[in-house]
Amino acid sequence: MGVASEVSSGLPAGVVRGPGRRPFGVYVHVPFCATRCGYCDFNTYTAGELGSAASTASWLDGVRAELDLAAGTLGDPPPADTVFVGGGTPSLLGADGLGAVLDAVRSSVGLADDAEVTTESNPESTSPEFFAGLREAGYTRVSLGMQSAAPHVLAVLDRTHTPGRATAAAREARAAGFEHVSLDLIYGTPGESTEDLRATLDAVLSAGVDHVSAYALIVEEGTALARRVRRGELPAPDDDVLAADYELIDRRLAEAGLHWYEVSNWAASEKARCRHNLGYWRGGDWWGAGPGAHSHVDGTRFWNVKHPARYTATLAGGQLPVAGHETLTDDDRYLERVMLELRLAEGLPLDALDDDGVRQARSAVTDGLLDRAAADRGRAVLTDRGRLLADAVVRRLVS
Repeated sequence: MGVASEVSSGLPAGVVRGPGRRPFGVYVHVPFCATRCGYCDFNTYTAGELGSAASTASWLDGVRAELDLAAGTLGDPPPADTVFVGGGTPSLLGADGLGAVLDAVRSSVGLADDAEVTTESNPESTSPEFFAGLREAGYTRVSLGMQSAAPHVLAVLDRTHTPGRATAAAREARAAGFEHVSLDLIYGTPGESTEDLRATLDAVLSAGVDHVSAYALIVEEGTALARRVRRGELPAPDDDVLAADYELIDRRLAEAGLHWYEVSNWAASEKARCRHNLGYWRGGDWWGAGPGAHSHVDGTRFWNVKHPARYTATLAGGQLPVAGHETLTDDDRYLERVMLELRLAEGLPLDALDDDGVRQARSAVTDGLLDRAAADRGRAVLTDRGRLLADAVVRRLVS
């Protein structure tokens, strides 16, 4: 989509004008992991892969420099309404390191008084003291990678945390004063039974969290999991099983008072929803700092160089580490709006669709994929069946 171009420094005028008064978020990518999970294709590196080429200290220096340059590039951006530190494994930085990241945001673009500040964490690199330090630093939300409560499922995924540690960490976060705690699940892993998934959901709900994300396992090319599937060591995820798993997750969470607000996300209340991710889904602006991070400002998407050593070297030379950018066309923006907003429980206004899209939406209502009552109110909202076929509904509306 769009017309991509390579840039060594500088960005289009729309970026320089900045996000204006629209909600503005900051994403910070931590590229470090203790081990590599077999299913992961994110831009992450273990200590052995990096060697002496980069360190957490040089990365943090780079993030500080990038955020300072971002503030200058954007002119007078509004204070960040949301901050999300992801990875990788941000909790490897410890509470002090994550506090330094948040200080870098405050001293550059600034932080709104009511900002939502989230960090992802691996349960094994957390503790009661860690969560207490995060609260003191100003974090308001924690997202913990659980994936499953079944040991054999975690083994297939190459996850290193022990069963029970994720829910224990969630309780520790709540005891430290975090009102908003999320657990992330992966379903459809080869060898995971319905009983395994039920036990996982029971464990999640016993932890008292107010948010759950659940994603179907995707076998990404180039990963260790993909190689195992290709060799026949593991079966590929089954679409029928994935659909049944999703229905079980949705039903069990809804019974416990957590309701879907995006196809893969459930929350106990409106306040429990992830505001940062809602900014993505609603077409907001954000600056992504860190190796390989992506940004979006005023219809321009741009992305950083991937390797941490090149990232820090570029910033040490006083330049933004931007590898390329693209300016979204009207068609791109239309496609992205339909693709992202349709996944939300609030849906998409029908008048945002072109004439053919409206006709297709009416047809999708007849087919039980879009809610009839919502359509009568002027909105395209997925039905339960439509959520299972969300990508196909999007293709239908934009074809």
